[in-house]
Amino acid sequence: MTLQIVLLFVGLVGLYYGAEWLVTGAARFAHALHIKPVVIGLTIVAFGTSMPELVTSVIAGIKHFNDIAVGNIVGSNIANIALILGLSAIVRPLKIDMNLLNRDMPVMIGCACFLYFISWDGVLSRWEGVALFVGIVAYTFYVYIAAISGSKAAASEHPEVEELIRTAHDGLMKDVILIIVGLVALVAGAHLLVHAAVYIAKVMGISELVIGLTVIAVGTSLPELATSVVASIRKQADISVGNIVGSNIFNILAVLGVAAMIQPILVNPISLRLDMPVMLFFSIFLVPIITWKFVISRLQGLFLLSGYGVYVYWLFK
Repeated sequence: MTLQIVLLFVGLVGLYYGAEWLVTGAARFAHALHIKPVVIGLTIVAFGTSMPELVTSVIAGIKHFNDIAVGNIVGSNIANIALILGLSAIVRPLKIDMNLLNRDMPVMIGCACFLYFISWDGVLSRWEGVALFVGIVAYTFYVYIAAISGSKAAASEHPEVEELIRTAHDGLMKDVILIIVGLVALVAGAHLLVHAAVYIAKVMGISELVIGLTVIAVGTSLPELATSVVASIRKQADISVGNIVGSNIFNILAVLGVAAMIQPILVNPISLRLDMPVMLFFSIFLVPIITWKFVISRLQGLFLLSGYGVYVYWLFK
């Protein structure tokens, strides 16, 4: 048991640093090829922060650990809003950008509703995976068009890319090596995480779904947690909130889309009765919180965090 806990931790570390190295190497490499920062932000950085969820859910789906594949995404989306945004708001109240509210929030809620709808037959088929993936392509194109329509807005929406570019070096081979090492760390970390989590769940008598919704979901959301909390400390609320909303969209459309295209995923009826409705609740409830004063206050952050605590308690009771 102790060994499995160690392997679980090693897997989480591999996922976190694998995503960091992959994003850094790929962003620098793309910049060297004269690709615009806004494109890098909308593709490499956006996909990169969701790579832990993607690799973990794909591997879990291939190995027929369906509850982990779905629980990882649903749990990550719940944790992103209730846990990460809650913590970020407690650190510093988060002012909301109107572009986020008008452009991205409806897409996030729509994605959550669409996932709930197509899951009612108990399976995410390959064709439904294709539909989800087409959605992320369309969304990325839509955001790109919206971003380049104003060069100043496009530049300001992706300061994290500018930070990566400023630290770029001249050695393209180093960037390629960083990409390869990042991918290897991601895949190895996901393998360790999935197998260790399944073993621990069996030993402790906990369902794979609960492990996927909690331990794995929070673990694969570490890049979002780090990005959002640091952005909150730096008074970059637009990055903090935008990172969460964008991640939730990518998790459903890209991660589950790719995973279902590779291997159809069975959906646990318990997820349909409890976990997906909770994901929908937090996604929709975020709207009145934001539109009240266009800020997520410390008190509201505490409320979100408390809601997450109640949800986790309900899972384990």
